[in-house]
This record gives sequence, C-alpha cells and structure tokens, in this order.
Amino acid sequence: MGTLLLASSDDVASISLLSAVKGLGGWSDPEQLKHGLVSKHSNCDVQILLIGDLHIRADGIDLEHESVTGMKVDEVLVLSRHVSASETPSLTLHAIGVPGEIPHGEPGQAGGVKGQVVPPSPRFGALFRAMHRIAVERLLDEEYDLTLEATHHGPLLSRPTLYIEIGSTPERWLDENAAAVWADAISFCLGLSGKEQVGLWEGRGDVMVGLGGGHYAPRHRAVISQSEVWVGHILANYAIGFEQPTDDGELPMGTWRHSVTVAIDSTKLAFPGGNVFAHLDRKSFKGWQRQALFSLLSELEVPVLRGNQIH
Repeated sequence: MGTLLLASSDDVASISLLSAVKGLGGWSDPEQLKHGLVSKHSNCDVQILLIGDLHIRADGIDLEHESVTGMKVDEVLVLSRHVSASETPSLTLHAIGVPGEIPHGEPGQAGGVKGQVVPPSPRFGALFRAMHRIAVERLLDEEYDLTLEATHHGPLLSRPTLYIEIGSTPERWLDENAAAVWADAISFCLGLSGKEQVGLWEGRGDVMVGLGGGHYAPRHRAVISQSEVWVGHILANYAIGFEQPTDDGELPMGTWRHSVTVAIDSTKLAFPGGNVFAHLDRKSFKGWQRQALFSLLSELEVPVLRGNQIH
C-alpha cells in the first residue's frame, strides 16, 4: 500500500504536521526532485512530498509523483490547515471534490473541477477514530472540536485522498500537541513504527456514504464514532441542490442527482467489492427531497440504512 503524504511550504499547519510526522523518525534525508522535496520511510511504502504551492491547486500531483519517483501511489493524505469563520479549534479530516458546483468542468472556487470528486481514502473511518481516541487520551478534546467534514475543495487527483487538518487560527496551526495527535494517528494507521497497518481495504465490508446535514456532519459523525463502518463521501445539503418539484410527478431538477451519483460511483471505486449504502440526515431534507433521494438510490441499487442498523 503506497501512501503519499503531501505537504505545502505555503501552509504553516501543513509544515507543523509534517514536522510532527518526521519527528517520529524513520525518514530519509529529503531529495530535491523536479516536483518537490521527497523523503522515504524505512519501515513501509510511505513517502513525503513537500511542494511550494498550496496543495488545493496541485491537480494531478499524485500521478506526477508516480512518474517522477516510480512509486505506485495508492492513496494521498494531505497535511493542511483548516479555516473557519468561527475560528473554532479543531482536528478534522475529509474527502475532496466539488460535486455540487456548476457549471460542470470549470475550475472550482477552491480548487478541483466543478462537478467532480476524488475517491476517498479507505482509511477515512480508521483515521478519524484513531485521532479521536488519541486526542481524548491526551485531553485535547477539552480544547479542540474532534470532527470531520463534508466533501469539499480541490485538488483534482486520481488516487483515493483525504485531507488531514488543524484549525482554525495561526496559533492553533502551530500547536505541537495538536500536530502530535495527528502524527500518532497517521503512524498508527500507516504502520510507521513497524506494526501492522490499520484501515487497509481488503475487498469486503459495509461502506457508508453520508447524505445531508451541515458541513461538519454531526449525525454522520455520530454513526462513524460509534461503529466500525468504512466511510466514503459525505455530502452536505449545500452540495445536493434541489429545485422545487413540479406537479407532473417527475423527479425535481437540480444538481442533486449528479452530486449523489458521482459520490456513490467514486466511493465504489475506492472500495471495490464493498457493500455501499447511504445514511441520510433525514431531518435536513423535506419530504419530497427524501423521496427523490430514495428513488435515485433505489435506481443505483444503494440501500438506505438508519443509524441503529450500522455497526
């Protein structure tokens, strides 16, 4: 399992996270290649790539890294800052893409390509649960919101990807304790200490796609926290755009059909052989919107499960 850790020198939280990961040891001296500084780990197939530009604009960097180094990149974990208007201290992660933005095919407002998503790394659930456990053990839950986010922003990549973030102010971006939690969660899941990796997809299991709710997906997060479910894309309501239905009985117009379909297809691509199902934040939808979603999901042969059915 080849993992690329992507960092940017233009992002102070990214450098803070990178320093914490490298501080765990086992890394080669960085080598300057044409696309950035590359370090390799001695215990497993993991490499670090440090680029100068902001990573949300680094379209295709996964395939470029493969071409330059010969490494087969199976997943990308991006080390990043998190920004929010509330400036809430947070440790968070999310899949990427901008499925709800239009017109499709144009550059996204924060990177990526409008209407497209990137497959989520199968480690989504394992990384969230590891981060949460370690942060609680160190009492960082008293300072930080331990959360996850809906799919958003760029870059556009081919390989399964997650963003790993510290939020939401310059003071927090430089917090060594916060960075250490994420570094240890990454080490635990990737097996940097030489132990067995966690969160490797082996071709079987139940995979949740979350639909609806706000950006921080509290209902979906609760299910993920209380189960061992695998996690695919999570779409907030803003990415599932409905137009008002007509009286002709046809399904409503809007971006919702496209957004849900690409999220499902992308999740299936990341979890070959998986039993992909949908979990809805039901209260965030009107009745006719739920019925439209049920109709589409039935068409896609994706069952809908309630929280108490997910283990």
